[in-house]
Amino acid sequence: MKLSKQSDAQILAVADPIMDNLMDASSAIDYDRHTRDFTERARRALPRDALRPICEQYQRERGFFGPREFVAIFRRPDSVAIIWRQTFTRAAGDFVAEMVLVEEGGHCLVDHVMVF
Repeated sequence: MKLSKQSDAQILAVADPIMDNLMDASSAIDYDRHTRDFTERARRALPRDALRPICEQYQRERGFFGPREFVAIFRRPDSVAIIWRQTFTRAAGDFVAEMVLVEEGGHCLVDHVMVF
């Protein structure tokens, strides 16, 4: 079944482990693991040498990723955008974690991801 036609629970069953890996790999500054579920377009947008300074900056300013809470899923014909309320270990307040998943070759891949 097409991802955009699935229930929130079905989409989150796919999205949560992908986002868990992204955050764990980002904390470890592990480019290969961080980008393992990326589309080619997403990989081109994040060159290998760009990950370290991004991670070092957020870790210095905000700490590490804390708990996140599901907010919403936006469905498009060829993708889904998942939004979570995200916390950090050192920064007060709520942040937004977002991820866009697309289906390619029978796999769900990350076409965009950001925490702001």
